[in-house]
Amino acid sequence: MRVVFAGTPEFAAAALAALHAAGHEIVRVFTQPDRPAGRGLALQASAVKTLALQMGVPVSQPLGLRLDGRFAADAQRAQQELMTAGADVMVVAAYGLILPPWVLQIPRWGCMNIHASLLPRWRGAAPIHRAIEAGDRVSGITIMQMDAGLDTGNMLMQMQEPIHPEDTTATLHDRLALLGGQLMVQTLTQAQAGTLHPVPQPDSGVTYAHKIDKRESHIDWTEPADVIERRVRAFDPFPGCTFEWEGQTVKLWRAAVHPATGAAAGTLVELPSGKRGLACGQGALEPLVVQRAGGRRITFAQFLQ
Repeated sequence: MRVVFAGTPEFAAAALAALHAAGHEIVRVFTQPDRPAGRGLALQASAVKTLALQMGVPVSQPLGLRLDGRFAADAQRAQQELMTAGADVMVVAAYGLILPPWVLQIPRWGCMNIHASLLPRWRGAAPIHRAIEAGDRVSGITIMQMDAGLDTGNMLMQMQEPIHPEDTTATLHDRLALLGGQLMVQTLTQAQAGTLHPVPQPDSGVTYAHKIDKRESHIDWTEPADVIERRVRAFDPFPGCTFEWEGQTVKLWRAAVHPATGAAAGTLVELPSGKRGLACGQGALEPLVVQRAGGRRITFAQFLQ
């Protein structure tokens, strides 16, 4: 099958690799422009661009796709490239640009999206983070036929993935990235066989996974300990959860929940285990792994010393 692929980060690169390994002809890749990264702020290619170049696939990096927008010239060039590609389908995974209607109409079978949630739960930009933060016990992948809405298209295939109590966004992301590629390959196999059965998303159960804001990362000790602990895992590896300690900002990477102590929120307390923790609005939190600004990750016991 002739496939145009649109994606940017590692999550998308896993799907691109799976499609290539399955024997699909990747005729063009669309990805975000190179961005400054690292201490030197040198321009860095996306994970998808790096993989596409290794495969010898032509890469497009338009700044925008609206034909009447600020980057109309880029969009017109992208339109010509997509039309010339003669693709059967466009596979989209964490691309980072909204696809206008003209894009959806060009491939013979339209555009299919790999979304990291069990739609209609967690439509939007940060479904993995929000699922962990909310305490969901299961996540998964939905392959969706894209339409003009925000993750509102018909569902083509869906598969669950459990969320383990110790999961961070990083660990769940890696499992879902592999699952997404596998499920996309299965979807295209069924599309070729004519056995796909699109299912409209139900009206009930819709939630939105809003983009992570760095302002959310500061820990409010008046919140329940279990809420804070989930957010710590949800914000690992980015942006991390922070708290202030003797005038310095510290990141908390791993923590354990303990019963209430009766102390004021934010107070350093001794836990029944003999270890130290911090009182919360409900319960207490034992910091396990922390990091000072510019330092490495260490245990909380090392930090206190």
